[in-house]
Amino acid sequence: MPFVSIGGVALHHRHIEAAGSSRPIIFINSLGTDFRIWDDVVARLAGEMPMLVYDKRGHGLSDIGSGVRSINDHVDDLLGLIDHFGFGKVVLYGLSVGGLIAQRLYNRHPKCVEALILSDTAHKIGTAESWNTRIATVERDGIEVIADGIMKVWFTPEFHAKRSAELAGCRNMLTRQALPGYIGTCMA
Repeated sequence: MPFVSIGGVALHHRHIEAAGSSRPIIFINSLGTDFRIWDDVVARLAGEMPMLVYDKRGHGLSDIGSGVRSINDHVDDLLGLIDHFGFGKVVLYGLSVGGLIAQRLYNRHPKCVEALILSDTAHKIGTAESWNTRIATVERDGIEVIADGIMKVWFTPEFHAKRSAELAGCRNMLTRQALPGYIGTCMA
């Protein structure tokens, strides 16, 4: 399994090389997920462009390091990955909190970003009160207690009805997420 240490944090990743001169695209996953959410997309685009998928700090198989205090911690990790792979300009695809990370990276280092693809995100998601309520709930009762509500937001009723095995797998990915990484990113 490929890991790289960025600022003392071991980040799990998959780098898919491609011939040609296309800009690399980096996929940044949402809260409570790991890079497996991009598997179908990566399979369809394989060979067309270089791609990098990775588990954010505190997600999937990546370390939490000293924790997550702000979105900038995630941005610093991403910048470290860009530097590690020797990428010049990149295309960033950010989903939900991944979109926040992509936007902040662009804000801090616009010259290294060719384009942004933003999905289900905004410049700010939720309110301090909504995040603090989620954090308190998860600290007290675990992610399991909020999982069904999240699945209703993530997936359509048709998906729930016709793809129950995939739904169960996605729910497992969420509920097995390490609490420090989940809570730290909520705080960020």
